[in-house]
Amino acid sequence: MLVKSIIVLIAFLASLTVFGYRLYWRFEHMRLGQPAGPFARWGDRIKAVVVFVLAQRRLFRFPTPGLAHFFIFWGFLLLFPTIVQAILEGIFPGFVLPILGTFGPLALLQDVIAVIVAVAVLYGLYLRVIAQPERYKGSHGAEGILVLTFILIIMLSLLLMNGLRRNLGEAPIEAAFWQPVSTAVGLLFVGLNEATQRALYEVLYWVHLGVLLVFLTLLPGGKHFHIVTSVFNVFLQNLEARGKLPPAPQFGGVAGVSKVEQFTWRRMLDWYTCTECGRCQEVCPAYASGLPLSPKLLVMGLRAHLFERGTALQGARKNASLQAVLEKRLTGDVIADQVLWACTTCYACDTECPLFIEHIPPIVDMRRYLLTQQRADAMLMSALGNLRRYGNSFGKSDRQRAMWTGGLEPRIKDIRKEPAHTLWFVGDYASYSPALTEITQATARVFRQAGIDFGLLYDAERNAGNDVRRVGEEGLFELLAAKNKAALDKCQYEEIVTTDPHSYNTLKHEYSFNGKARPVYHHTEVLDRAIASGRLPIRRQLGYTVTYHDPCYLGRYNGVYDAPRRVLNAIGCRVVEMPRNRDRSLCCGAGGGRIWMEEAGVKERPGENRIREALSLDGAQYFVVACPKDVTMYRDAVKTVGQERSIEIKDIIELVEEAL
Repeated sequence: MLVKSIIVLIAFLASLTVFGYRLYWRFEHMRLGQPAGPFARWGDRIKAVVVFVLAQRRLFRFPTPGLAHFFIFWGFLLLFPTIVQAILEGIFPGFVLPILGTFGPLALLQDVIAVIVAVAVLYGLYLRVIAQPERYKGSHGAEGILVLTFILIIMLSLLLMNGLRRNLGEAPIEAAFWQPVSTAVGLLFVGLNEATQRALYEVLYWVHLGVLLVFLTLLPGGKHFHIVTSVFNVFLQNLEARGKLPPAPQFGGVAGVSKVEQFTWRRMLDWYTCTECGRCQEVCPAYASGLPLSPKLLVMGLRAHLFERGTALQGARKNASLQAVLEKRLTGDVIADQVLWACTTCYACDTECPLFIEHIPPIVDMRRYLLTQQRADAMLMSALGNLRRYGNSFGKSDRQRAMWTGGLEPRIKDIRKEPAHTLWFVGDYASYSPALTEITQATARVFRQAGIDFGLLYDAERNAGNDVRRVGEEGLFELLAAKNKAALDKCQYEEIVTTDPHSYNTLKHEYSFNGKARPVYHHTEVLDRAIASGRLPIRRQLGYTVTYHDPCYLGRYNGVYDAPRRVLNAIGCRVVEMPRNRDRSLCCGAGGGRIWMEEAGVKERPGENRIREALSLDGAQYFVVACPKDVTMYRDAVKTVGQERSIEIKDIIELVEEAL
């Protein structure tokens, strides 16, 4: 017995030492990062841990895998006392945990949960070995299989050990009905003599303990480190508005991030927490279209690079291999430029991640650095040049911005000269694109019929800068925002309305108005209010069957889902939902400045994929959008897929005007 106690103690201390050593170096690498915080809103953070860690809420967005993980997670918590018991009884023969080791109801729960965890693990193994869904592509599959196998061995050996204990009359809980599964398992060996059963028990004990201790040493080395970090990651999640990017970091007067240690330690915690589940990859429009971006592989690459560069930076003696690591470029060698430029900043990845890992801010930070090096395609650089010179991506004079108002009577107010209740921030595409002129004019007519007192900035308006900022041109964003704010501050108005979700997002979350802030609305919110109050009487019920596309910057970023649907219902349209709707809506592909970039390497554009999805619906006559860029993207997509006669792209305002 003494020999066993010594061996168990040495094995436990050795595994704990390895675990502690590996844990120490992970956090030493995090200490290389920049400061983060301060953190506040502690009540919201505690609630998030309860909802998203304990209740595993986001995991259930993939129902069956979510349920399996839920049971594995709770199985770990409920069976943790059995792990402690196994270690301590090896060191102190005959030891039984006080209360927890003899409490019948807990024993029953543990007995049942061990079976449920085993079933959940078998399902997990089925996914990884047989089904192999696309979202697991690129993950460390062997590690996942190994850990699931470990968990299965731990569960089965626990039940077998408990069953043999019952046979030998050594179970700490006398009543067999508190351990029905273990009792049933024990019946398989009841015919063996006592010595054989004791020998079998010892073998199972060492298998059980050995797997536990090896698992402990492996934890800090891969994706299962999230067992340690997930609570902290959820607790310290970004609670700012989704549509608000952090300011650009600067190092040596250069904007953006060019070295992994220039990220904050909080960003590094994200990478340690990634479980490689691929949920982000599954919903990424860039990945689906064949571009080289996988949000999952991006995070995995950053994590691996942090480890190798952190090790090199902290190496006591420099050598050739360490020097080679230090010479690797973060952007270019570790993360390819094309990966960063593929992102549409649609926020689908961040929305799907069960542990609130952020993908877009680090992408934008690296884009910021790329732009300082002029590492972007010619189309994008040309668009940025136009924006800097003219205030719009079309390269047209600011005097042409309001040419669409020609022919509208009475003339729309110039809000710089006379006050109005509503300032309509029109945006570039609605102002300059000839294909959108009629839609923009229709918006003005509907606003008037709704009795809205509105005016325009006319040639004082500039691009709001939402996509300029997400491309990484922070300086240009600040320039555009300063000009817009200077114009807005001179006007008298009570609210801002825009038809462009991109402008809506940045005006709402990223502009500071020096105490003169006004509420910002999307026009569907304004129309919804006007219809509900009776100020916009609907004279005709259209009777159309339509499907509605949720724009990323209106839906996922700002949670405006119901207002457009209420408007469509009010004008007599039957809305057939897209398979991917609301916060799972597929991006059109225009966001994050992608509308200004080359499309080389695309297998199928997101817009084309979306149109095919709409065509699968029964009876949808119109594909309804609520964003000028969406009109442009989807009218082009419906042509390229050759389905112009099957479904028509309509801006929501066109249907509203028809109903009037």
